[in-house]
Amino acid sequence: MANEVKHDTKEPEKDESGIEEWKKRAPYRIHDKNENFKHLYEASCHCGAVEYELSRKEPLDSKLCHCTTCQTQHAAPFQWAAIFKKDDINFKNGHHDLEWYDPTSKSKEHKLPCKVRCKHCYSPIMDEGRNMILLFPSLIKFKSDQEKANFKPRLHMFYGQRVMDVPDGLPKWTGLNEGEGSNLIEDSPPDMVKELERKRVQEQKDRVEKGENKA
Repeated sequence: MANEVKHDTKEPEKDESGIEEWKKRAPYRIHDKNENFKHLYEASCHCGAVEYELSRKEPLDSKLCHCTTCQTQHAAPFQWAAIFKKDDINFKNGHHDLEWYDPTSKSKEHKLPCKVRCKHCYSPIMDEGRNMILLFPSLIKFKSDQEKANFKPRLHMFYGQRVMDVPDGLPKWTGLNEGEGSNLIEDSPPDMVKELERKRVQEQKDRVEKGENKA
């Protein structure tokens, strides 16, 4: 029998002004115009109800996760996640249209760490941890190849749980990463990596010649 999904029926905590407490805390609170939040990137869910900005040029880290939880939650072979501080994000619109999911208890409670998605189109928005957030770069509206390059994945984690091989020449770890009880898995054959890199360089040159690489 499938595990029953529990729904949180408790009323959200509110302060004296009636504002739900979570809306006042990062990453959900909306930055005031006087706070000089310099947005460098804009992103949105599929339906556009949820929109946010980012103020950091490059993520603290960018990884491809092959764990079975990510495979199931995203219905994909792996997840691309970029790590940011909670104050690096500002919701322009729709933070009241967010929905939480705690994969540990399989409930819709705002219990860290948890998954966050749009309640309308169900696009995954981020994973919220206790100190950081994991954003999904595919939601970001990049304006140039250089902006995309800023988010380039630096490694694969939980590669031992993969459902497909990814011959990209990046470090591949059985667990989270180096120094956390994880072992480095031998990477793809050098000739495959060189051929893949050659194709990427050629594609980059083709885009420049066509004028598609302008910011």
